[in-house]
Amino acid sequence: MTDAPNADAPEISVVIPHYRDLRGLDRCLAALERQTMARERFEIVVGDNNSPEGEAAVAEVIAGRARLNVATEKGAGPARNGAVAIARGRIFAFTDSDCVPEPQWLAEGLKGLERFDFVGGHVRVLLENPPAMSDVEAFERVFAFDFKSYINKKGFTGAGSMFCSRELFLDVGGFLTGVSEDVEWSHRATAKGYRLGFAPKAVVGHPARQSWADLETKWRRVNSELFELAKASGQTPKWMLRAAALPASAVAHTPKVLASAELDTFGQRLAALKVLYRLRLWRLADSVRLVLAR
Repeated sequence: MTDAPNADAPEISVVIPHYRDLRGLDRCLAALERQTMARERFEIVVGDNNSPEGEAAVAEVIAGRARLNVATEKGAGPARNGAVAIARGRIFAFTDSDCVPEPQWLAEGLKGLERFDFVGGHVRVLLENPPAMSDVEAFERVFAFDFKSYINKKGFTGAGSMFCSRELFLDVGGFLTGVSEDVEWSHRATAKGYRLGFAPKAVVGHPARQSWADLETKWRRVNSELFELAKASGQTPKWMLRAAALPASAVAHTPKVLASAELDTFGQRLAALKVLYRLRLWRLADSVRLVLAR
């Protein structure tokens, strides 16, 4: 997939998939320029997914801060794979164009690799106006991007904050498309015996989704990808049982909302609970739709 790094290659390659988010990409690149790690130790490689704005527009935003590869196959997986193909570092650090890495992100990710074979970091949910957060933002503050739970309880890390060696990535292979690619990739890596760990101080920020339409769009995609992953791995009955349990899971997660330190008022907690119950019922209905469509 990619050649071994030469002697003058940077230690780390930061890999960023991008599609139609020039403002977010600019913010992400600016955050990477503020890393505590010396700039000569890392390069940045943007894998653009053939954005309709065109390669020249993406290159203008990059403005020399990163190298650019364009992948025409649709999906974040092919975009990441295309960037990896031209990456030169011995360590790969993955984030997304809508993420904002905090200054210590790279340094803390490297520390995590001293104890584990690949690691995921913490994702902080960002709000534009915390005192006036929407119902969906309140829900996101409690439930979105819980990488600690993903890693310690579910055995995968999201690729919005992930670190591994070049050697490991080449052994595991690239990201797939049409499934939850970071879930599938993590499971493929752990099946090979690689140890996954959590790096809590390797922090990136990610804007909260603000509306129900945003949340529905996300979960329609995630539901479909997880369903395809379950079919591919022969676990469709298990997936269907989990879908059936979604309404009950809302009840089980109610104490988490009430006790969350991410919310300040009873009104915010009530708003988060409304979205929690609505979303779990919607996901059950969407799961039924997927099964019937099959």
